[in-house]
Amino acid sequence: MFNFDILLQQILNGLVLGSVYALVALGYTMVYGILQLINFAHGDVLMIGAMVGVSVVTLLAGSGLPGPVLLIVAILCAVPVCVLLSLFVERVAYRPLRNAPRLAPLITAIGVSIVIQTSAMIIWKPNPIVFPDLLSTTPVPIFGAILAPKQILILVVSAAMMTGLVLLVNHTKLGRAMRATAENPRIAGLMGVNANQVIAATFAIGAALAAVAGVLVAMNYNIAQFSMGFIPGLKAFTAAVLGGIGNIAGAVLGGLLLGIIESLGAGYVGDLTGGFLGSHYQDIFAFVVLIVVLVFRPSGIMGERVADRA
Repeated sequence: MFNFDILLQQILNGLVLGSVYALVALGYTMVYGILQLINFAHGDVLMIGAMVGVSVVTLLAGSGLPGPVLLIVAILCAVPVCVLLSLFVERVAYRPLRNAPRLAPLITAIGVSIVIQTSAMIIWKPNPIVFPDLLSTTPVPIFGAILAPKQILILVVSAAMMTGLVLLVNHTKLGRAMRATAENPRIAGLMGVNANQVIAATFAIGAALAAVAGVLVAMNYNIAQFSMGFIPGLKAFTAAVLGGIGNIAGAVLGGLLLGIIESLGAGYVGDLTGGFLGSHYQDIFAFVVLIVVLVFRPSGIMGERVADRA
C-alpha cells in the first residue's frame, strides 16, 4: 500500500544527501568549465575540511562554547586550510601541465588524491574520529516526515551557498572574468583578464564549498576518516556529469537528483528485493545512473553550455 509519508521521508533524505553532492559537484564543474580538467583530488579536499573541522571541535570541546558556535568555528577554520591546499595543488601540480596532453593532468590529479589521502592518514591516523553532536538531536516533523536539526542545517547552508555562487558568477566582475575565460581564454587575456588569477579563484571557491561540505558530512554522520572523501567525490563527479559538466545549474540539479535517486532506490528497490539492494548497496544506484547517462546522453541533462561555464 502506498504511503505518502514514507515517500516524503525518502525525498527529504535524498535532498539532504543531494545538497552535499551538489556543493562538491560545483567544484568539479567550475574547474572543468575553465580548464577542461577533471580534478579527481577534489573529494579529498572535502575530507581535509572534515578532518580540520573535527580537530577544531575536539580541541575546543572543553571550552564551554555552545555547539552551534563550535560548528561555525570549525567551518571558519576548515575553509582557509582547504583553500590554501587547493591553491597549492593548482600552482604546483596543475599549472605546469596546463598545455600538456589531457592524460597528463588527469593522472596527476589521481596522484595528488593519493598523496593527500596518505598525508591525512599520517597526520590523523587511520582510525575514524568521532564528530560529536553539536546541535539538538530532537527530530523536527515536516508534513508526516521528520528531519534532524543538522539535516535542516545542511539544506539551508547548501541552498545559501549555491545561491551565493550563482550570484557571484552572474553579477560580479570576477564572475564575468570566469565566464569569459571559460568561453575563450586567449581572447579574455587580450581583454585584460588575468587567466592565472581567475583559475586560482575558481579553485579557491570550489575548495571553500568542499570544506563546508566536508564539515557538514562529518557532522551528519558523526564521523571523520582519511578515506571519507573518495566515494562522495566520485558521486559528486557523477552528479556533475548527470547535470552536464561545465554547467553550474546542471551540477546543482544533478546533485539533487542523484541524492533523491539514491534515497528512493535504497528505500523502495531495497524493499522489492527483500533488502538485497538496500541502504548498504545504495552506491550501486549512483554509478548505474552514471553509466546510463554516459551511454544515452553524454552531455548530461542540461548539456554543456559554453556561455554558462564556470
